[in-house]
Amino acid sequence: MKRMFDLLLALAAASVLVVPVLLVALLVRLTSPGPALYWSDRVGRHNKIFKMPKFRSMRMGTPAVATHLLADPKAHLTPIGSFLRKSSLDELPQLWSILAGDMSFVGPRPALFNQHDLIDLRTRRGVHELVPGLTGWAQINGRDELPIPDKVRLDVEYLQQQSLWFDMRILWLTFIKVIRRDGVAH
Repeated sequence: MKRMFDLLLALAAASVLVVPVLLVALLVRLTSPGPALYWSDRVGRHNKIFKMPKFRSMRMGTPAVATHLLADPKAHLTPIGSFLRKSSLDELPQLWSILAGDMSFVGPRPALFNQHDLIDLRTRRGVHELVPGLTGWAQINGRDELPIPDKVRLDVEYLQQQSLWFDMRILWLTFIKVIRRDGVAH
């Protein structure tokens, strides 16, 4: 049921967002050298690595680490990178990952391949059994501001309470957070 919901919503979103996606891709290309998309190695269900696309908000050559680990994250942003992140427009290409089955609309955000502390905690708590999401319970309860143990605690809450209604609530709350630009550190 969840997979069918994801497919139908992703197809509907892709058809509505095709023009904005093309415009953002063009803006990324015009404002900084390099490709419009950045393909990040992420940890999916059962800790399987997959390639997750995002619109590139960081300059070419930026280390592949969590943003909070960079000495000066703002120094690595492209001219429109901050806007893309605050508006969450950089996440739009992840519709591809949802259509491909690597992601869901709702689930724990996929960890970077080198976030071993997060991956280990999630594995110990069973969260690695879930398909990662475009948004999730932890996302709407702190996003970039959450320490890893709190993020995993919220991921476990989602694991225990998951349902279509809970997913719809999370999607609605995500929409509100994105409109308000809440919880974005960079």
